[in-house]
Amino acid sequence: MHIAMVSGSNRKDASSTKMLRYMKRKLQEQGYAVTLVDIYETPLPMYAPDEDGVHPNAARMIAAVREADGLVFATPEYHGSVSGALKNALDYLSADEVRGKPVLSVSSAGGAVGVSSLTQLQAIIRGLHGINSPEWVSIGGGHRFEGDAPADEAMRKRVGRALDTFLKLTAALKAVTATC
Repeated sequence: MHIAMVSGSNRKDASSTKMLRYMKRKLQEQGYAVTLVDIYETPLPMYAPDEDGVHPNAARMIAAVREADGLVFATPEYHGSVSGALKNALDYLSADEVRGKPVLSVSSAGGAVGVSSLTQLQAIIRGLHGINSPEWVSIGGGHRFEGDAPADEAMRKRVGRALDTFLKLTAALKAVTATC
């Protein structure tokens, strides 16, 4: 299976991006193909549907999402919502790329948890006809990383459970799609 991840932060050392790097490594250790699109490293111009052509960075992100069996989107929580960078990236996508695919949502908040951004992200996923994973990952403000790995064992276990649920959903939906 192929998993595409999009990190929607404009910060160099964003905790949401660190979490995706950790998840990517864990998935690759299990033999999954993973593509990580880091908006900080490959910025996207503001989505403008009237413009001709698609920016090369946007085209690469769209292709990664289209080719994936499952998706992971991560956002910092800004003012109780998803980041503008992630929302802009999602505006480049359509139901053609996301429809029927499972999506794991990840949020990083300065406070205790980023539930508002996760709820809004899941609403956007429904608008794109994706299937929200029943688990999500929220990184609170006090959370630390050692490199790109969560410093806290409880968080590592939480992420493992969320990934397991997401992977089971992805495999089940891929099997159903293959028989249709």
